[in-house]
Amino acid sequence: MKSQRTIRIATEQDLPRILQLIEYGRQKMRMMGNIEQWSDGNPKRELLVEDISRGDSYVVEEGGVAVATFAFIEGPDITYDNIYGGKWVDDMRPYYVVHRMASMPGVHGIFNDVLDYCFKHTDNIRIDTHRQNHLMRHALEKYGFDYCGIIYLLDGAERLAYQKTTITPYI
Repeated sequence: MKSQRTIRIATEQDLPRILQLIEYGRQKMRMMGNIEQWSDGNPKRELLVEDISRGDSYVVEEGGVAVATFAFIEGPDITYDNIYGGKWVDDMRPYYVVHRMASMPGVHGIFNDVLDYCFKHTDNIRIDTHRQNHLMRHALEKYGFDYCGIIYLLDGAERLAYQKTTITPYI
């Protein structure tokens, strides 16, 4: 039987573990053939520290051990201002963004746990991912996210953008 998972806001003391979880995520992507996302040391330590200081960084604990991490950030996100080859499901209401999700090897169900938690705090979430991140793309579609189009990060990197809202968007 799986032990109960809890999700909490990360603290500075969690940073070493978050860095380790991000590295696990990077390794998982490489094993799945995604060699470009999170390359060159991204996400940078400084960004993870900013997430923590803003209260946007979270850890998922199981049996008192952090088994996953993610950032849950209130929009707007400047990289979502322009979308190409499609449109947002809802571009009128406020939204949150989930970034930098990573977990320990062999831990299952984290994606659903994280999204279930996030949807308790908002009804409108956007997520982007690398074209090569087939695992994330599949998980997003399985959870009910709609593919919306392409966005570009501040460094010009392309990302596939998804959105899910749990209420009917404005018409």
